[in-house]
Parts: sequence; structure tokens; C-alpha cells
Amino acid sequence: MSHENTYDYVIAGGGTAGCVLAGRLSEDPSVRVLLLEAGRSDRHPFIHVPAGFAKLTAGPFQWGFVSEPQRHGNDRRIPLPQGRVLGGGGSINAQVFTRGVAQDYDDWATVHGCEGWSAEEVQPYFIRSERNARLSAPLHGTAGPLGVSDLADPHPLSRAFVHAGQEYGLPYNSDFNGADQWGVGFYQTTTLNGRRCSAAVAYVKPARRRPNLDVRVHATVSRVVIEGGRATGVETIERGTAHSYRATREVIVAAGAYGSPQILQLSGIGDPADLKAAGVDVVHALPGVGKNLQDHCDLDIIYELNAYQSLDRLGSPKPATVLAGVEYMAFRSGPLASTVVEAGAFTYGNKDEKTPDLQFHFLPAAGVEAGIAAVRPGYGATLNSYFLRPRSRGTVTIADADPQRAPRIDPNYLADDYDLELGVEGLRQSREIMAQPSMAALVKKEHLAGGEKISTQDDYVRYVRQYGRTSYHPVGTCAMGVSDESVVSPRLDVHGLSGLRVVDSSIMPRIVSSNTQAPTVMIAEKAVDMIREDAR
Repeated sequence: MSHENTYDYVIAGGGTAGCVLAGRLSEDPSVRVLLLEAGRSDRHPFIHVPAGFAKLTAGPFQWGFVSEPQRHGNDRRIPLPQGRVLGGGGSINAQVFTRGVAQDYDDWATVHGCEGWSAEEVQPYFIRSERNARLSAPLHGTAGPLGVSDLADPHPLSRAFVHAGQEYGLPYNSDFNGADQWGVGFYQTTTLNGRRCSAAVAYVKPARRRPNLDVRVHATVSRVVIEGGRATGVETIERGTAHSYRATREVIVAAGAYGSPQILQLSGIGDPADLKAAGVDVVHALPGVGKNLQDHCDLDIIYELNAYQSLDRLGSPKPATVLAGVEYMAFRSGPLASTVVEAGAFTYGNKDEKTPDLQFHFLPAAGVEAGIAAVRPGYGATLNSYFLRPRSRGTVTIADADPQRAPRIDPNYLADDYDLELGVEGLRQSREIMAQPSMAALVKKEHLAGGEKISTQDDYVRYVRQYGRTSYHPVGTCAMGVSDESVVSPRLDVHGLSGLRVVDSSIMPRIVSSNTQAPTVMIAEKAVDMIREDAR
């Protein structure tokens, strides 16, 4: 293999974690770093305009994954959008910046045996990553790469939702990543100067001029090469042509909760039964690969408004859209500077919990996300909710040895009745919040999916099973820990192999009580320190 195809570090996956790794590791000019992304570049303008989120949950910037029939969800196949573009989910998401609660990380350390991952130990990495426009020490950073800011001008509907939340009895919370998560308020978002700040923007863009960093898009990793118990490189398919790259120090798999187990299984690393069924020879038996899949199961209610005022009026070329475009181009302000998911809340479904267990997102628009119904353009708003700590567990398995075939993904939503119970409670609280005076004065009609009518407990249960969907937060399929079911050690090394790590949301032993992008950035920042320590 030529020197041109030899690197110190080969990173398989150019999503959030992969971009953090590439940017940080290439800070050392003595090492060569290769970042491989199966999707395309992030140059499209929709990616960088915050409101572009509304155009990105369907189309060429996501994988088009669909779940296996959900046994506890009326056998539905649920779309599972995940970013297929440099920056991954951080290039197509709604940019909500939440970290979870300290208990999440303390449980990783104590319950799951992940030494070094307690809340106190991971906090410095959150701070190191963050460039917060409003908040600072001791809980926030102001000098990191990842831009975090407040909405410049929240939509009047979002302000009304925050008022309604207070009328419902929630305290106003100005920092969901502060001392207490409980309450209602406006989300901070990963935006900087009116533009999306994905990990690709924050970490890779400043590093692109470094001669020691190569970034290749349209590069699907077909397998990790294992020689004598050590990862020595990867093979790829790039525009129909096979390539190979050698890693002298480490191969780092960072393809997300669906992609990382897929790459390991294609490489012969996984549960022997799963590999045999797919026709792949076992290189290294590791039963936990692809198990422990967790995701938040989201539920939506659409509201039709009395007046023509919501952001979905911008959905097609018309004077309002043109004016919004001009305002954004000139001043980085106006409707297109909105991330669409503007306000939210954290509440208790089970009053015996120590921290909130329900999360809500308010959108001053309807029909924004793929598969979610709309009402008359300009007259819609959406409130969604989900249970933060699901007990259900699913799987990701390859169907065969073809690296370009989608894996079989079974989130197994609502398998645990407690998840169903809390999903019902989130739906009930959504309706109660929206019935408060500040929102009730603006709402003409509640639109439940399918025209459903909900009044009894059985109605609620039926609705959750029929309309629960992904929150785009898959984690856990290469879980960190010390048990036989774990895949990587607390230092993120794949158990039983050398020179191979997994670094992304798949290593979470349990899902965090929040959106997952900020924790994924933290995981990658912490991994960089461990990788550098091991190289000494």
C-alpha cells in the first residue's frame, strides 16, 4: 500500500463525532488523519440556514432508513432519518442544545461500570467544546469551537407557549443545561452568527487547510481490516470503486448508532449468530454488537391557529418567503434565522423521579418534519413530547454482507409497558399545556393524527401505539462498559481487539435525558484525550 493511503488515524464516519475527532486529532501536525464520510459534502445552503431543518428530514442528506415492523406499534415501519452528509445529524437537525442531567452520567459510571464518565468527569469536555454567547463558567464554555446561542427573536407563538407552560405550573427556565432541568423556556441552539454550527463547521472547516487532514466524501466503509487481533485499516467503496487505507495507530469507527454496529458486523465482529445469518465469517465474537438500541419515542399534536402567523407560511415561493430570504441574506435575521424548534419544557411524568422524565418541543409551524401532517400553510403549530428514559431495547443487524444495503433496525419501541405509560402521560400533558389561556386564545382546533378522538385511557394507549415515532436519538448499539453485553471499554477500545475504537452515540450504555448531539460532541472530545494518552 502506498504512503498516500497510509495514515496514523482512519476515522470511519464523518458525522458529529467523526468531525470532532478529525478536527482535534489533526491539531497535531506530526500525525496524518483521514476522515471518511459515506454521504456528500455539507455545502448546500439549506444546511447552513437554521430554518433549513424543515427541508432536511427527507431527501438526499439522510440515509432513508426504515424500521422493522414494530411489534408494539401496530406493526408499522417507521422512517428513521439519520444524516448522510458531512456533519451527520448535526447538519440536518433542529440544532437543539441540551446535555441531559448529572444523574445520566453518574449512572454510566456507577451502574454500568464506566470509570471516568461521571458528571463531574465529563463536564470539562462539555465546557471545552462550547462557545456560548450568553452563559459562562462554571457550567458553560465560551472559547470552544461549537457555537451555542439564543434565538435572536423568538416567534410570538413560541413566546405564547412559554407563557402557557408557566400558566400550567412550570417555572421559567433560562438554562436547560444549568443546575435544574425542570421548567419551560427557549432552547439554546448550535448556531453562530445566524448560521448553523454543526461539528463539520465547528471542527472540520477550520482544519481543512491542514496538510495532515484528508476528508473524503462518498466513501462507504465496507469493512475494518483485522490482522492478528489488530485493526490495521479499512476498505471502502467510493463511487463504485474499491479502495483501502492503512492505519498505523488506530481505526476509529464513528458512524453512529446504526452505522457503527453495521461496520463492525461487516468486518466479522459481532454476535456469531447474527453474523452467520448474514453470511459473514466470524473474525471476533462480540455478542453485544448491535444490541441495546435505545431511542426516544416521539408523539406529535398539530394545532390549527386562528390567524395566519406561523412559520409554515414560508413553505413555497411567495412574497413572504422572498422577503424572509432577503432579510436573512442581508442581516442574518428574520424567519429563516429560526431553528423552527424554538421552545420547550422538561416535566415529571412520574413524580417519584429525581429529575424530569418528559421533554417537549414546540414548533411555530406544522408539517415541518417528514411524515408529520400539516394544516393550512401559515396556520399551524406543533407540540411533541417523549419519555426521556425508555426501558425498551432494540437491535441493529446486517441483512447480508453487502455494505451498501441498509441494516435491519428494530427500535422495539414501547416493548416495556412503562414506556407506554409515560408516553401517554406526555401526550396528556401536551394537551393540558396547550389548553392554557396564552395558547388557547390562539388555537382554532386541535388536530390529532388520523383524525383520532382521545378521551379515555384506552384511546391514549391506542394513539401512542399507532403514532409514536423516532426522535432521531438512537444510541447504545456499541455500548460502553465492563459486562459481557458491552462492546467497548470505558476507554472506548473494542473489547478483545487492538487499534480499534468506537466513538459516537452508540457507546452510550443508557440514553441521556435530552437531545443527543451535545453529549456526542462531549464523547468525542473526551475520546481525543484518551487517544492522545494511548499514543504516548
